Amino acid sequence: MKPLVAIVGRPNVGKSMLFNKLIGERVSIVEDTPGVTRDRIYGETDWAGRSFRLVDTGGIEPSTDNQILAFMREQAEIAIENANVIIFLTDIRSGLTASDQEVASMLLKSGKPIVLAVNKMDSVGAPDPDFYEFYNLGLGDPIAVSAVHGHGTGDLLDACIAHFPPAEEEEEEDDAIRVAVIGKPNAGKSSLVNRLLGEERVIVSDVAGTTRDAIDTRLSNEYGSFVFVDTAGIRKKSRVEEDVERYSVLRATMAIERSDVCLIMIDATEGVTEQDTKVAGLAHEAGKACILVMNKWDAVEKDDKTMKHMEDDVRRDLAFMPYAPIVFLSAKTGQRVSQLFPLIDRVVNNAAMRITTGMLNSVLEDAQTRVQPPSDKGRRLKIYYMTQVGVKPPHFVIFCNDARLFHFSYRRYIENCIRSTFALDGTPIVITIRQKGDKED
Repeated sequence: MKPLVAIVGRPNVGKSMLFNKLIGERVSIVEDTPGVTRDRIYGETDWAGRSFRLVDTGGIEPSTDNQILAFMREQAEIAIENANVIIFLTDIRSGLTASDQEVASMLLKSGKPIVLAVNKMDSVGAPDPDFYEFYNLGLGDPIAVSAVHGHGTGDLLDACIAHFPPAEEEEEEDDAIRVAVIGKPNAGKSSLVNRLLGEERVIVSDVAGTTRDAIDTRLSNEYGSFVFVDTAGIRKKSRVEEDVERYSVLRATMAIERSDVCLIMIDATEGVTEQDTKVAGLAHEAGKACILVMNKWDAVEKDDKTMKHMEDDVRRDLAFMPYAPIVFLSAKTGQRVSQLFPLIDRVVNNAAMRITTGMLNSVLEDAQTRVQPPSDKGRRLKIYYMTQVGVKPPHFVIFCNDARLFHFSYRRYIENCIRSTFALDGTPIVITIRQKGDKED
């Protein structure tokens, strides 16, 4: 496993800015509002030939009655527990505070190697006299850094690497299935990720919109290796007024792009809303394998027909994705959550399935025998052959005499024949029609 470096400190000392500078891309949301990073955000980078993971944490407020700040402290504590090295970030502008002293004593109790960094040292030359105050924390020599300009980050990383365990063969982690958990705010995404992981990895709160970033969390079990990305809830455009919210929508969209499969979380007590349709549409348009997760099933009053009625409603409201399996579960009680792993495996394998041209053409022949291709004004559609040109999602090209004769309904019929023959549930299918004389890409 790659070494893990955690960046901790009070709110608004520049942790996210430093994280982004070290990772080299805009992963953490950076705003002047204290407490914008609420969960732990992971990224990977390398320095001096060593690859390692970096985690940005919510700011630690040592004593607080605020529920969200208390959660942030817990999250930071979990990050500290798992880290090999801790970067304790302070801020020259606010100087050494009582809170810094409390955070320092908490970090010392962890027994982990600590690298002390003083941020916002933006001008070069002789350090600000206040810089020397930070020796009082008893954490050794502070390192002057500027997260904005990047000064001092090389020295900071050198100090971190000095504490890494010896470089060993690092396992290949690329075979992990990436699962994006998406949905509107408060659908239970974080609760589901916590239930799957068996620990409080993601903040869960009744406050809608608690998760603002997309968080990657790795898990291995008998079904394989998975990376869960819990995304910020996607809100209606009219509600996306703050920059912070806008970044979160962007982040969820990026999480979909990086994933192999999307779990689309829908609140079963509300049914499919217009917002759910938009969220599902993002995953469908991205060509991702999808599973529809009807959460909070424990809170729905049921009789023996409730599930069937709701399934019919979901199929009607999300008619553009009839391929997506539906799971009724409760992240809160754990009911049917275990069904997700084999299902994730199946839909991911289906999205990556390759079918030989010979097998496709025998399906095509059989389909044409059962339902004749359409004709228009005495001219009949002739289909020559079909071949697969891509996966994730499976992409097929059909060659014919005239693409205009290939009606949408016949294309859908051919798609259904392919699906039923090869049991391709859970994945969209792309079919491109080409007529004789068109060049192949």
